[in-house]
Amino acid sequence: MTAEELQAIIEAGLPCEHITLEGDGRHWYATIVSAEFDGLRAIQRHQRVYKTLGAKMHTDEVHALSMKTFTPAEWASAPR
Repeated sequence: MTAEELQAIIEAGLPCEHITLEGDGRHWYATIVSAEFDGLRAIQRHQRVYKTLGAKMHTDEVHALSMKTFTPAEWASAPR
């Protein structure tokens, strides 16, 4: 799976204001900014992203996904 394919899958199931992906095709690191994360704890945010991937996580197409998730307000104040 390419970064573009993975990004398209995530964006199809979760409106994102910003997303970056790095990885080798099976192991990924993502930074995701979405208003849907408002009021959610980190684990709930991650579950929301995993939900967009559905079977791709279970069939090992995406072996590992490490992520940082932000609301738009958190992203605006995050050091970069």
